[in-house]
Amino acid sequence: MFNYREIFYNRYFTSQVGKTDPSATTTLFEEQKWFFSREIIPLLPKDKTISILDIGCGIGSLLAAAKESGYTAIKGIDISPEQVKIANTLGVKEVFLGNLNDFIKEGNERFDVITGMDIIEHFSKDELTELVLSLKGILNKDGMLIFRTPNMDSPLSTVFSYGDFTHECLLNKSSAMQLMNSCGYQQTQVLPSMLKLNNPVKEMIRKWLWLGTVLNLKIQLFSSARTWHQVVFTPNILIIGRA
Repeated sequence: MFNYREIFYNRYFTSQVGKTDPSATTTLFEEQKWFFSREIIPLLPKDKTISILDIGCGIGSLLAAAKESGYTAIKGIDISPEQVKIANTLGVKEVFLGNLNDFIKEGNERFDVITGMDIIEHFSKDELTELVLSLKGILNKDGMLIFRTPNMDSPLSTVFSYGDFTHECLLNKSSAMQLMNSCGYQQTQVLPSMLKLNNPVKEMIRKWLWLGTVLNLKIQLFSSARTWHQVVFTPNILIIGRA
């Protein structure tokens, strides 16, 4: 059977992440780092000595944001040789090439926090369930797992969910909670992702438009005799669970 992953992940940055402008790598890196410093870093424990593993870390922007925030025990793993090379070139030497399943099976290290940004949608349901269960084995007691993934309840969800050929398993808040709870994680939370633009004028306009969009979606749910209290509308959701 042909394995599409070998073809796609070998040049994943060129074919997907950086397809709009491969030459703008540094700009993309800085944009991602800026976003992660505001969306993910505030979720981390305040203790800067905790050990952090970022799986599917790409070009290392989350690790760079963590390092700038004072976290020292950081490591990233990615299966794409191209992305690992770019991360190292950008100065994120903590990123290394490796197969995540092999890394987990080796079990030589344990971590306080494991993050996975825009990665779990690339697994099949069986693979994702196995991954979530396996990650518990390399988390320290009360360790934290943080995922970000496309949200199927968001408006125009197909833009984010099907914009990448390698996406396989797609979630909303309800199915994300079901996944984490079924795999034995405690204090599971599913939160909206951050929505923010750099330009203050555009950000103000965006906020007002988003308020109108959410109101319209709530009206649709109400008219179909459904409740919106357990629905998240942002393009991505953040999934947090403790081992």
